[in-house]
Amino acid sequence: MADPAGDPAAMAQPRVLLTKEPAPQTVPASDLPMKVYEVALNTGTDSSSGLATAGFRTAKYLPTEWHLNNSELYHKAFAGCEQAEHGRAEAKELAGYAAAAAQRAQQDSTAAVGQRLQDIHFWKAELQRKIEDLDAETRLLAAQKLRLERALDATEVPYAIATDNLQCRERRQAPDLVCDEVERELLKEAELIRNIQELLKRTLMQASNQIRLNRDHKEFCEMDWSDKVETYNIDDKCGKYSNQSTNIQFHPSSVKFEESASTPETWAKFSHDNIYRAEREKLASINLRALIDNILHDTSEDMRKQCAAVNEAFAKHCEELDDTKHKLEYHLKKILKEIGYQEANIAALKQAIKDKEAPMKVAQARLYDRSFRPNVDLCRDEAQFRLISEVEELKESINSLKKKLLESEQTVRNLEDTRMNLEKEIAVKTNSIFIDRQKCMAYRTRYPGVVKLAGYQ
Repeated sequence: MADPAGDPAAMAQPRVLLTKEPAPQTVPASDLPMKVYEVALNTGTDSSSGLATAGFRTAKYLPTEWHLNNSELYHKAFAGCEQAEHGRAEAKELAGYAAAAAQRAQQDSTAAVGQRLQDIHFWKAELQRKIEDLDAETRLLAAQKLRLERALDATEVPYAIATDNLQCRERRQAPDLVCDEVERELLKEAELIRNIQELLKRTLMQASNQIRLNRDHKEFCEMDWSDKVETYNIDDKCGKYSNQSTNIQFHPSSVKFEESASTPETWAKFSHDNIYRAEREKLASINLRALIDNILHDTSEDMRKQCAAVNEAFAKHCEELDDTKHKLEYHLKKILKEIGYQEANIAALKQAIKDKEAPMKVAQARLYDRSFRPNVDLCRDEAQFRLISEVEELKESINSLKKKLLESEQTVRNLEDTRMNLEKEIAVKTNSIFIDRQKCMAYRTRYPGVVKLAGYQ
């Protein structure tokens, strides 16, 4: 028989603490009732029974048979004991081997569960890191989206200023109602702002979609992470089970593979794909943030540059209007002075014509009186010719003066028309200067700065 003290399988077998003595394995010996044998009478060789007992004698065993039978029983008993002892030894050895194999299997399973815990912890940590990265990136993108919304709102004031300037300049009077450089720059500014607004709206929609994708993939990673946490707790609980655990029991139906169970490769690929897609969306979000930053920087710079171009055009045009107005006022002063001169000239001409009336009367009176000379004294003498010549000269002088008077009066009328035109033109220029300088340029001082156009305020 094998020695239990020297058997390693028996040593590896865990000790079981007993609270009471083990139950006996055999039935205790007890006194059996003595068997009573009936002895046949008159059966000996010398008995007087005779032929009547002959049949009983033939049914008896011989002594040799009796001894042989006892020997066979002894042999069977010895063989049975030897076989039982050998079976006990084999059973003990098998029990020790089974205990060692069970312990090794349990240790291997515990090590496999521990390795599985490491794998789960690795993917759980990777998922958690990716969740934190996506959450931080989503917050940064949401801040950029807020900048876009502020920048889009900030474009309303410049667009209102540009449209108001265009509407105000429509109230200019002819001939100042022209498509000048200021109007062309204002139209360019309005078109630029409309294009920027469309670009910001498209970018804002793109940012909203990217935020949604970030949150969706973050949710996928969170669901995977939650499964990993639950699985980690389950495997950690399983790894702490031992033969002395009080919460273990038989579950025969659990020894099977679920039809929906994954393989280690598909399990790792699932988490890897989630992390890969999350990383891809994170990179897309980073690129979109950089794009938004560039767009806001470029749009704010373009709007301020166009605003400066419009202001420069306004300033230049106002200078031209001021110069033109000053020139018109200068010419108006000259016209007014010339009108005064012409009016004085007309008065002088009228006086000159009036002054010719007396000489004409004198000459014509002389001629008239001399026409009454009698007979031969009605002579065409030198005096007569001179008087007639004087009258003709006076008539020519008067006609010349009247013609000059008419010309002077026409000149005055022309000068008056020019004065009216100059005054009207000065009023038009004054109105244009008021619109461009007091209305438009004053309103343009409310144009937002680069910081607000970039969405920081």
